[in-house]
Amino acid sequence: MNRTVIAAVLGLVASTSAASAYDGWYGGSNIDRRQARQDYRIHQGVRSGEITRREAYRLEREQAHIRHMERNAKADGYVSHYERDRIRAAQNAAGRHIYQQSHDRNQRWYRRWW
Repeated sequence: MNRTVIAAVLGLVASTSAASAYDGWYGGSNIDRRQARQDYRIHQGVRSGEITRREAYRLEREQAHIRHMERNAKADGYVSHYERDRIRAAQNAAGRHIYQQSHDRNQRWYRRWW
């Protein structure tokens, strides 16, 4: 009985590890991690004043579009190479846009009281 339970637990751990490796290798969690980093970059830019509210709105809409592309790609349970390449290209463009908006000279001006 103990051997059966141990074998079942080891089989479950092995299958879970294989599923998480599959997800990471084929881009599922990588896409999500990159989205989270880009969202953080946008919010950090707004907090520091490097990105204006209007720029942040546009960047957030672009991120929403990428999330929509990802949701559609995952709808059938398999993300093809074509879909993954399109999402990656959209994320590359979004990353460039975040960089451009945070490094242009448009800043949120406010009065400091100190």
